[in-house]
Amino acid sequence: MEQYRKTPRARFLDYDSGDYFITICTKDRKHYFGEIKDSEMIRSAIGDYVNAQLENCSEFCRSISIPMFVVMPNHIHFIVSLTGEVAANGYEQRSPNAALRANPRSQRHVPALSKYITSLKGAVTKYAKSLNLEFGWQSRYHDHLIRGSKDGNRISEYIINNVAKWHQDCFNAE
Repeated sequence: MEQYRKTPRARFLDYDSGDYFITICTKDRKHYFGEIKDSEMIRSAIGDYVNAQLENCSEFCRSISIPMFVVMPNHIHFIVSLTGEVAANGYEQRSPNAALRANPRSQRHVPALSKYITSLKGAVTKYAKSLNLEFGWQSRYHDHLIRGSKDGNRISEYIINNVAKWHQDCFNAE
């Protein structure tokens, strides 16, 4: 039987549809993506690459869009919208544990959000390695299901003002 690491994701959420606020940090919160000077984010080469990947997320999967994001020196925040399109075979297997699946030989279901974040982190890591740049991600990420327009507006405002409020940011270790 295959062994999988226990997921930190909420079991009651789908992660294949809905709008989520995502935060991903760099390893040891190092400033790989650039620096903030005079309330402006000056991106590094890796920061520019992350920015481009987030702008072009629909190239990874047409059921994913990122309407808003910010690249900070040591982390990224973004809102990701997942449409929940059904897999090509029409069958989605939920359990990561083969013994608990209706058909134990079927593949483990990996939600669209997890697939996208794995792809994003992998692409950025590969890019950094291709330029022989030091880089690393924190092993996990934070997700928050956006619950209605009030919650969405609060998160949008946070993203918009994140660079300007860097001096107050919990990720700013300076």
